Amino acid sequence: MEELIYRDAILNDLPQIVEIYNSTISGRMVTADTEPVSVESKVQWFNDHSPERRPLWVIENRNSEIIGWASFQSFYGRPAYNATVEISIYIDTRYRNKGLGKQILGYCINTAPRFGIKTLLGFIFEHNEPSLKLFNSFGFETWALLPNVALLDTTERGLKILGKRIV
Repeated sequence: MEELIYRDAILNDLPQIVEIYNSTISGRMVTADTEPVSVESKVQWFNDHSPERRPLWVIENRNSEIIGWASFQSFYGRPAYNATVEISIYIDTRYRNKGLGKQILGYCINTAPRFGIKTLLGFIFEHNEPSLKLFNSFGFETWALLPNVALLDTTERGLKILGKRIV
């Protein structure tokens, strides 16, 4: 198992974070964005994270290369939901399909209570079987299915909301 280093992202990491994110768009499996996003368009999203409450981590290998990122994002933006977050994990194309997603998701689950998080949510397209399999292997369950809510090119896609209570 590769040793991974998780560190809080800094603004200088944002171009690489965006590059990794944009690399997933053309596959039409991971994000509802259909065109690449700009670094400038993600600055507010970056600023919505904080090391104390809603971390955004860059993940580095032992050579200090960024191989991916993970984040906790507030769910629904209301105070009653403060203990619930949406988890996002994105891995650089060169490092996909090497078991790193499992390692990263495990880290996120184990670290979440430190931030007062009791419930993790994953928003995953219904046709994204690799991600569904990964989350299910950690005990996430399907809590909702939103059928045909996304139009990717000419194909309607459903979105599953997977959840896991961790406390």
